Amino acid sequence: MIVWINGTHGAGKTTTSAFVQRLLPDSRVLDAEKVGETLMDIKPGLPGLDNFQHWPPWRPLVVETARHVLDYTGGTLVMPMTVLVEEYWREISEGLAHHAIPVHHFVLHADQDTLRGRIEGDTDMGPSSFRLKYLEPYAEAARSWLHREAEVIDTTHLTPAEVALRIAEAVGR
Repeated sequence: MIVWINGTHGAGKTTTSAFVQRLLPDSRVLDAEKVGETLMDIKPGLPGLDNFQHWPPWRPLVVETARHVLDYTGGTLVMPMTVLVEEYWREISEGLAHHAIPVHHFVLHADQDTLRGRIEGDTDMGPSSFRLKYLEPYAEAARSWLHREAEVIDTTHLTPAEVALRIAEAVGR
């Protein structure tokens, strides 16, 4: 199965994923961003877009990478990845369903001020205009479709370990 951890930058996806992996037996973290990074390394580069998710190969490659890893290892893949375009989420989730891979979809949520503060105060990556520009698209996705498609966990006042425990408990139900 796949535990997909969605949400915008600053919500805690990557940190939470490491905790979730430790709580779920026989699980591994697969960051779908690495698939995008592989596409970004193609020389000469693919057509210029502001986000690798807009490249049509990214979505089916994420599906196929997850499928092949699960076929090889079994168990659970914990996948931290922001997907804010409904059409892209449909393509990924339907692709996984086609291969009979169950997906538990979670959205880590926090209000805009909290997210902005986390991004601006990030001591690992530093402040990032790239990350900040996704706050409004996240808010729009949350209002229009994303929060209906997943179990939403408000991370505003929770540690990543507490969020991970909630995810692990929900997956166990």
